[in-house]
Amino acid sequence: MLPFARVTIIGLGLIGSSIARAVRERMPTVRLTGHDADSDVRAVADRMGLCDDIADNAGAAVTDADLVILCVPVGAMGAVAAEIAADLPADAVISDVGSCKAEVARALSEALPGATIVPAHPVAGTEQSGPEAGFASLFQGRWCIVTPIEGGDPVAAERVAEFWRRLGSDVETMAPEHHDRVLAVTSHLPHLIAYTIVGTADDLAEVTQSEVIKFSAGGFRDFTRIAASDPTMWRDVFLTNREAVLEMLQRFSEDLSQLQRAIRWGDGDALFEHFARTRAVRRSIVEQGQDDAAPDFGRTHG
Repeated sequence: MLPFARVTIIGLGLIGSSIARAVRERMPTVRLTGHDADSDVRAVADRMGLCDDIADNAGAAVTDADLVILCVPVGAMGAVAAEIAADLPADAVISDVGSCKAEVARALSEALPGATIVPAHPVAGTEQSGPEAGFASLFQGRWCIVTPIEGGDPVAAERVAEFWRRLGSDVETMAPEHHDRVLAVTSHLPHLIAYTIVGTADDLAEVTQSEVIKFSAGGFRDFTRIAASDPTMWRDVFLTNREAVLEMLQRFSEDLSQLQRAIRWGDGDALFEHFARTRAVRRSIVEQGQDDAAPDFGRTHG
């Protein structure tokens, strides 16, 4: 038995369009309704046949849904929830895909009092955006973290978890606040570092001229890939999860100071020990199937 028969996706970018494609492939009898605030995106999604119906407004999109997934930037969750409040069926389950959970849970609960809310976060994505960037296998073998609200409906939480299992995800359950601390170090801080490094290189463009682009070796090249992610989404992430990000940034700054000290004093043993420990972390990620060990990070060479 399917966990949901009528699913509405609000926000048809990379994640929303990938959910639509994955539902089409893995749960073809589910009726899909989509909406995006951008009329051009709606037109593209309609032309692509992403959903059975593309609604012109968010309220109309949810009128008969039993699952509504908000695939919008975390800073917009509350406003979108308020927009659908009057049309939301009483028995519908509301979920989302944002990478910050405590603030999203608060915003949704405030905008939709009495609604059944089960926040979730599929830990998957690319640096691309828009409905044409999505693909059905995006969630295959990736984690989806379900973060039930304290005192929420456990049956609804299990239905949301099963929905993501049907899309190919491995599902983990966490408290919203714990999720935000974990993601601050595994996702948010790396993006902040990438944006900073690429910005620093751009600031030095007068000195380096075209050499930054011309000699972009693997490290800098990979940072630019991360830094190409959607700026609106990441602006909202850092503002929404500010406490956890600032805590992890402080820890990172302290560790960076230790490395500076080791380099300044020529402490090769300390550097080697640190690099060996972090190399083991990379091996663990590959062993757990969260990346592959293909040479040059799986890049093809022609």
